[in-house]
Amino acid sequence: MYHWCTDEVEPHDRFDYWREVRAKGLFGVTAELERDRRADFYGEFSLRQVGGGGLVELKASHYTVERSTSDIAYAPGDSICVYQQLGSGGWFGGMHSSDFAIANGSFATSHTDLPYRTAPLGAGGFHLRILKIPANSIPAQDRRVRELEPKTFNDNALVPLLSACFADLGEAGADDGASHATSLVQTLAHLALIERGIMRPGSRRGQAALRIARLSQARRLIARHLQDPDLAPTVVADLLSISVRHLHMLFETAAKSFSQTVTDERLKQSRRLMREAPERLIADVAAACGFESLATYYRVFNAAYGMAPGDFRAQTSEGH
Repeated sequence: MYHWCTDEVEPHDRFDYWREVRAKGLFGVTAELERDRRADFYGEFSLRQVGGGGLVELKASHYTVERSTSDIAYAPGDSICVYQQLGSGGWFGGMHSSDFAIANGSFATSHTDLPYRTAPLGAGGFHLRILKIPANSIPAQDRRVRELEPKTFNDNALVPLLSACFADLGEAGADDGASHATSLVQTLAHLALIERGIMRPGSRRGQAALRIARLSQARRLIARHLQDPDLAPTVVADLLSISVRHLHMLFETAAKSFSQTVTDERLKQSRRLMREAPERLIADVAAACGFESLATYYRVFNAAYGMAPGDFRAQTSEGH
């Protein structure tokens, strides 16, 4: 993970440094801001290489961005970008197609080597996540991949799947393994190609992307409803608008079944709660994680970790 912010530069040099070293040198864009507003400029970003792609989170006060033909010639990227707009939203323009606005929480896709202009909407400035996926790493080699002008992700059926995969990728750690992150990056690329009509959802790769994305969404729904002791496949299937049979088929391709995933997530959540609030009663922790009884919690915890919850909490306290 590489993180940088303008606090590392003297105030009067911050925007100039951001424009020349960060915007042009790192992102290959031209940044502009009125001279009388530069003294108050602030910007920060993080960059992480994950699953064969580059994941960026950027926050900055208001300025305008252009990726011109000369910028593209200076720093060609040949990648697909998936943008998640956060904060006050943004505006894109300067393409052959019409300008558009993108709201908080929404997504857009584009190829890096097409001109555009963008600016944040409102006074909040920029806040967005960007996943950059090299075009040569995408198995579906189609000339239309390099013709993707910036456009919002408008398929309402696909947006929740994209959101789940993006969130999983942002949370992926070293313990998840490189293959998991690579699978998520490829899935995001293929969802973008499905949305733009380049990949058929019924194709082999399209079906695989939809299956992985729905599994991500199912896992996130499980995590969101852990406190419910009656959490069952029917609950998650209804939320996903799929059949219970389809839900179980999704988990057949995963390392753990639906019920194993629920139990595993409950155990991990209980460990987090005991670390964060060591004074909390173990019975309260078990109930907060959806275990039907304290006896069940002790039995499942001991089977998974070879110790009682109280012993785990004592070890954690000693570690501090």
